[in-house]
Amino acid sequence: MYKLSIALWAFIGAILCQDVVAHEARSDSLRPAFLLAGALHRDGQDLSGQWTYSKDLYRTGLTDINGWVAKSRMQRYRDIDVAAVEAKGGVDFFEFDLDRGPLINLPGAWNAAIPELRYYDGLIWFQRKFNAQPAAGKRAFLRFEAVNYRAYVYLNGKEVGRHEGGFTPFVLEVTDALRAGDNRLVVGVDSTHDAQSIPTFITDWDLYGGITRPVRLITTPATFIDDAMVQLRPDGRIAGEVRLQGPQAANQAVTVAIGALATARAVTDAGGRAVFDLPAPKGLERWSPEKPMLYDVRFSASGDTVRDRVGFRTIAVKGNQILLNGKPVWLRGISLHEEEFSPNPARNMTEQASRALLHEIKHGLNGNYVRLSHYPHSETTVRLADEMGLLVWSEIPVYWTVDWDNPAVLRKALAMQAETIYRDRNRASVIMWSVGNETPVADARTRFHVAMADNVRQLDPSRLVSAALLVKHDGNALAIDDPLADKLDVLAVNTYAGWYGSDKLDAVARLKWRVPADRPLILSEFGADALAGYKNDGMKKFTEEYQAEYYRQTLAMAERIPTLRGMSPWILKDFKSPRREHPVFQNGWNRKGIVSETGVRKQAFSVLADYYRSKQ
Repeated sequence: MYKLSIALWAFIGAILCQDVVAHEARSDSLRPAFLLAGALHRDGQDLSGQWTYSKDLYRTGLTDINGWVAKSRMQRYRDIDVAAVEAKGGVDFFEFDLDRGPLINLPGAWNAAIPELRYYDGLIWFQRKFNAQPAAGKRAFLRFEAVNYRAYVYLNGKEVGRHEGGFTPFVLEVTDALRAGDNRLVVGVDSTHDAQSIPTFITDWDLYGGITRPVRLITTPATFIDDAMVQLRPDGRIAGEVRLQGPQAANQAVTVAIGALATARAVTDAGGRAVFDLPAPKGLERWSPEKPMLYDVRFSASGDTVRDRVGFRTIAVKGNQILLNGKPVWLRGISLHEEEFSPNPARNMTEQASRALLHEIKHGLNGNYVRLSHYPHSETTVRLADEMGLLVWSEIPVYWTVDWDNPAVLRKALAMQAETIYRDRNRASVIMWSVGNETPVADARTRFHVAMADNVRQLDPSRLVSAALLVKHDGNALAIDDPLADKLDVLAVNTYAGWYGSDKLDAVARLKWRVPADRPLILSEFGADALAGYKNDGMKKFTEEYQAEYYRQTLAMAERIPTLRGMSPWILKDFKSPRREHPVFQNGWNRKGIVSETGVRKQAFSVLADYYRSKQ
C-alpha cells in the first residue's frame, strides 16, 4: 500500500506539473505586478547605508509556538518607539528594540559583515529610518534588487509585501503606507533554504544571507511606464513594447526614440500595452564584443519618460555554429560567481567591484564571454557586460537537487526565470538562458527542465536556450546521454576528467567525445583546484603546476571536438564554500579559481589567456 501511494503521488505530481506548464503557456501570470523599467534612472531615494538589525533564529518575530501569531513584544516590525514606552513604565515589556540595535552597512551579506554571523543561517530583521515628502498625484514604490532568500517587508508597521528568491528584483507599491516626514522600513530576511526552495540547502557556494543589492524608494506619476523593451529582430527590423500602469493607461500615445537615428510611435490598447515595429535605421551599428555600441533609448508616454542604454544585435544557431550578427562566433569565456576580490567578500557588487572581475576576463584572458553562475548576477554586472563587450550566459539556481514533482516548486522556478528575463531583456550581452546545472537524469527532472525551456521560449524567443549537462563516461570516451538535449539550442557539458574520477592527467588529452554533429557544444565547466603560491611539489594536486597542466591537457582534448564553439572553465576566482574544508588548501574556499580570492593570478591563468589569444 505504501509503495502504491508513492507511485500514485508521483503520477499526480507529474500531471500537476503539466497543468502548471499549460497554465503558464496560456497566461501572463508570471509577469510581476510591477517591473519599474528604467528604475536605475528614475527619481528616488537610495536607502543604502547604515541599518540596524536584530537576530531572530527562532523566528519569534513572525510566529509564536504552534504557529500562532507572534507575541507583540516580539514583533520587530511594529511602528513603535520602544525606549519611550519603556520610560513610561507599566506592565508591558519588549524583547526587541531595532532603534537601539547594532548597526550594519547595507547592501551586503551579513556573513561577511560581522564575525558572529559568519555561519548564521536563519531570520534577521533590518530597520532603516528615512525621511520622505509624498507628492499629490504621485505613486511610491520600494524596489529591492535582491534579498536572500525570503523577504518580509513592512513600512510604518504595515506589511507591504513578501518575496521568495535570492537573486531577482521585486517591487512593492507603498503609496498608501508612506507618510510625510519620518518613515520606518523593516525587512525580515530569512536565509534558510529547504527541499522546496531554489536552490535547495545543498550547494557549493556560500550562504550570503541579507539584503545583498541596493534598495530604492522610487516615485512615479499616477500613470507610468512599467515595462519597456526594444530589440533587433533577425529580419533586420527593430521591435518592442511598452506597458503603462495607472488610471490613464489606455489609449495613450507612446514614443520611442533610438538616439538621434529613429523615432517610433504607437498607441496603448485597453490594457495599457503598445507595440512598435520599424526598419533598422541607416547607420545603426550592431553591438559586438569587438565594438559594444550602446544607444540612448527613450520611452515616453503619459507624462512619464524612461531611458536605457541598449545595444542591437542578433544571436542564432545554424547547424553547429553560433551566429552573432549572422557571423560565427567562438565563445572565449570563463565562469564567475558573484563575489568581489577580497579575503572577506560580502557579495556587494559595486560598479568598481564588478568592473575589476570583468576586466580580468576581457583584457587579462582575452575573453569575449562570461558564464554568470549559478544564479542571476547583479544588474550592475550585466550592464557592465553590455558596456565592456562580454557575451553572457545567465541562469537561475535550478542546481543539483530540486523537488522535481512539486508543482509549487516548478512555479517558483518559472517565476524566477520571468523576473530575470524581464529585468535583462534589453541587455545585448545576454545571449543564452540556461535552464539547469548538473541535474541527474530522471523523468520528473526532465519534465521540469522542459517546462523551463518552454517558458523561456514563450517569454523571450530572441535568445538561445542551454543547460549545463552531465556527461557519461564510457572507457576513454565521453558522451551526452540526456533527453533534455533535444530541447536545447546549444549543448553544454561540465567535465572534470583529470580532477574528479579515475582519469590520469596525461590521459585527458586523448579522451574522445561522442556528440551530435549538427549542434554547437560548449564546455560549460572544467577545472582543478590550486592554492595560489603552492608550487613545485612533484605535480601534486592543489599545486599551481598541476592546475596549469590540467588546463593544457583539457584544452588539447577540446581541440579534438569538432563541434566545440566555446568554453567557460570553472572558475575565474576562488570563492567561498562551506563544503570545502581542507585545513591546508581550502579553509572554506573552493580553489578552482585561476585567480586567488585577492586577485593573484595562478599559472593556469596564462595558459588560458594564451589559448584564447590564439582563438581571437
